[in-house]
Amino acid sequence: MLSHVTLGTSDIERAKGFYDAVLAVLDLACQFDEREHGWLGYAAGPESVPQFWIGRPIDGQAPSVGNGVTVAFVAPSRAVVDTFHHAALAAGARDEGAPGLRPHYHADYYGAYIRDLDGHKICCVCHAPA
Repeated sequence: MLSHVTLGTSDIERAKGFYDAVLAVLDLACQFDEREHGWLGYAAGPESVPQFWIGRPIDGQAPSVGNGVTVAFVAPSRAVVDTFHHAALAAGARDEGAPGLRPHYHADYYGAYIRDLDGHKICCVCHAPA
């Protein structure tokens, strides 16, 4: 359904260190390193979609965080959600919701929420039963 998601950053080098560490938990890696142009693209492989991009805003303005915007990565297990959350906090993220069930979404929704180094809300979720 999606081709890609892009979030803005004020510091591409800092964002690379953060997302290299955090997305590795989900077997996602930087497939497109265009730091000289202010962009990084993460995916499962160079031809994989969807892709997750981080970059300096094209309009030259400061990046901003959207109210009500959350980017959610799917995890194959609840243990991976836990590992994602721990890795994100260790890399400097702010906690926005510890790993756990959120039955108000559905009975098996197990997610964790963080704010990345630029303040974007990121979720990691497993939809599978325990």
